[in-house]
Amino acid sequence: MTVRIAIPEPTGCDPAYNQRSLPPYLLALRAAGALPVVVPLHERQDRVARLLAGVHGILLPGSRYDVDPQRYGEDPAPECSEPDPVRTAVDELLLQDAFNLYKPILAICHGAQTLNVWCDGSLIQDLKTTVNHKPGREVAEAHPVRIVPGTLLAALVPAGEPGEPLVNSSHHQAIRVPGDNLLVSAVSPADGVTEAVELDSGDHFVLAVQWHPERTYTASGLSRAIFAAFVEAAEAWQPRRIEESVASA
Repeated sequence: MTVRIAIPEPTGCDPAYNQRSLPPYLLALRAAGALPVVVPLHERQDRVARLLAGVHGILLPGSRYDVDPQRYGEDPAPECSEPDPVRTAVDELLLQDAFNLYKPILAICHGAQTLNVWCDGSLIQDLKTTVNHKPGREVAEAHPVRIVPGTLLAALVPAGEPGEPLVNSSHHQAIRVPGDNLLVSAVSPADGVTEAVELDSGDHFVLAVQWHPERTYTASGLSRAIFAAFVEAAEAWQPRRIEESVASA
């Protein structure tokens, strides 16, 4: 079976950013054995829905834009960058489809923040800590993360890797309050910033990380394990009627 993963274009406003940032996601998915299905952000909703009918999981990528703070009940801070309404609209379609049908979800950076807000969580609009969380894509090991034992993420750490693996970092916002049924599974040990959350569920793979494992896929065993577990969950996914999903939620 060909495992098909839906991934939206990172932004609806900056084609150059898409061309620069999208390829590492596609390469990581292919290396893990999946076929990426890129979802155009300016497509009609009915056509996006038809695309989703043929995929087994969704990956929400990063973006250079921020989640609109009004979505979690706050006014924008001066440091908050513009929202991206078309990306938001497509993300919401993908998330609704995935949660209705229990399709696996991997959310990365902006995608993690979007997932958290969609689940009624909130964000820190601009981080002010002693840790540099935005050194950029050229820094492969920006800071360590402390992974919570007993979590899905903890089970993915390859044997022999350090207990606090080093990760890259390209964000100025982070999760403040986790959304409904989301558990914190990793933090930055120096400042307590949430670095990963996952769904508290035994039968629905939902993992969100604040760093970018697609950028370190070839160099990091943890990055490869994250994509491998996601694709494995998508391969094992079986369609479920919406009524069944709601009843078991």
